[in-house]
Amino acid sequence: MGAPYPGPPTGYANSDEKTWALIAHFGGIVVGFIAGLIALLAKGNESPTVRAHAVEALNFQITWSAATLIASILAVCSFGILFFLPLVTWLVMVIFGILAGVRAIEGQLYRYPLSLRLIK
Repeated sequence: MGAPYPGPPTGYANSDEKTWALIAHFGGIVVGFIAGLIALLAKGNESPTVRAHAVEALNFQITWSAATLIASILAVCSFGILFFLPLVTWLVMVIFGILAGVRAIEGQLYRYPLSLRLIK
């Protein structure tokens, strides 16, 4: 057998950690990367669990906020033919934000797919 592999923290020491993890994931749906940044700055130094959730959420939200900006520019430059691109990128942010929030409720860290790891 052997020792378990060290990985990201799971579970919460208290309900405050859970709240901040949920703010990082679900807040991204409403205010983009601002929610993850606030969670990271507010509790990232105090709790490794909150930091792990906030960094994951922040990386995903920065990546997809940039994708939404590019999609919006493409939609405008194509005279509306590609009007659906910003909607698609926003829908990706909503779906994966909800999935990550549900995992956070369960006490697990969700590793977002299609995300650049900009912040470590």
